[in-house]
Amino acid sequence: MILQGKGGVGKSLAASVLCQYLIERGREITAFDTDPINHTLAGYKDLPVKELQLLQGDDIDRRRFDQLIEEILTASGDVVVDNGAATFVPLSSYLKENQTVDFLESSGMRVLIHTVITGGQGMKDTADGLVSLASHFTVRLVVWLNRYFGEIATDNKTFEEFKAYKQHRDQIAALIHVPLKSAQTFGRDLEELFSRHQTFAAVLAGETLPVLPVMTRQRLKIWWHEMCQELDLAGLTDAEYAENTEKTE
Repeated sequence: MILQGKGGVGKSLAASVLCQYLIERGREITAFDTDPINHTLAGYKDLPVKELQLLQGDDIDRRRFDQLIEEILTASGDVVVDNGAATFVPLSSYLKENQTVDFLESSGMRVLIHTVITGGQGMKDTADGLVSLASHFTVRLVVWLNRYFGEIATDNKTFEEFKAYKQHRDQIAALIHVPLKSAQTFGRDLEELFSRHQTFAAVLAGETLPVLPVMTRQRLKIWWHEMCQELDLAGLTDAEYAENTEKTE
């Protein structure tokens, strides 16, 4: 599950990248887009995404979270849930109130909560979101460090020196550093790729129209390779995760 109360920090980017990575590693996945406002993940036609409408009028219908859990339990393979900022509080409350994480794990599922920390103006809010998740859930957390809006540092302290990290690092299964490249080349190429909801696999195979220029594809290939290396180091697949967890413990 990708959870973060701050909007526009890269949750759907993390969700789409995670889906593509798992598929590339030969995993069977089902993804859910529960964002009631921005259905970004559902816009990827090459990904197996189900859009789940959680709004009833202007309010979140918490009973529809029951449907989400039913769908998760009956899904095959890995499940990725992209959650919008608007449903962060109600979904977090639902998970806690219904002891949903414990229930899913007792049903044989391994639950990881992914959250995004960003630099710039959103740094404090995203760090507070991490603290909130760590305080409410005992499940392992995967933290994505997104420096697109600025360095994740304050008073010459890196994220690993932040109080939020030090207090909860036993819960953090992995830190994923989103590759940061030149904004004028890599940044622009990535923005256009994400805005078109195209997958790296399709673009790099020349399956999209129009076919992108060769250097654009080269830059996307470099970024995607580095991103996959980060995810490999995180050990998100069962065998790798178990090995990394054992080493940590």
